[in-house]
Amino acid sequence: MSGRALSFGAKATAYERFRPGYSVELFDKVATFAGRPIHTALEIGAGTGKATRLFARRGIAVLATEPDEAMLAVLRKHVPAHVRAVRAAFEDLRAGETYGLVYAAAALHRTRPEGRWSRVAALLEPGGVFASFGGPIRPVDPAVEKAVREARAPFGAGTGIRSDRAGSAGDDRDRRRHHGASRASGTQGPELIDVVRRRTCRSR
Repeated sequence: MSGRALSFGAKATAYERFRPGYSVELFDKVATFAGRPIHTALEIGAGTGKATRLFARRGIAVLATEPDEAMLAVLRKHVPAHVRAVRAAFEDLRAGETYGLVYAAAALHRTRPEGRWSRVAALLEPGGVFASFGGPIRPVDPAVEKAVREARAPFGAGTGIRSDRAGSAGDDRDRRRHHGASRASGTQGPELIDVVRRRTCRSR
């Protein structure tokens, strides 16, 4: 868990009040990508439940995990009763129960890169999918990343681009292969749609 994962709790009420929610169109894109009904989901870094509500209100049994108790307290006030809310960092989750969907809404970059993708794969049921949305941009092509930084530099604005290079080289390659969305089994290559990318994802 990154230290920043616990940085919002002191302002959880303001976070809930001012942070925008997620659109129905986002759910539709994830559901279309899954290609089958989604019955169960695990959310990484649920915060105050902005994305939790989107999926839970469509009948999905969501396990919302969040390391900050203050954020969870706000979440519990706003989500449907069938949502399970658990105080836990992604790195603390252990394999056992699996899910049709594992997702992170503007939270994946707050997890540690080491072992990230093998942990995700272990949490997915066969044929399950992983989706990440609403987080910082991470161009795979270094030339594209450089061009974005250079274009925005004169305006004194941050690029919104973050790097996971603190992890091992192998894990960084895994991040590049799997960023976006992943299927727990299958062989189809990348098919980019607005918020998800089709990838093979196998536990190792």
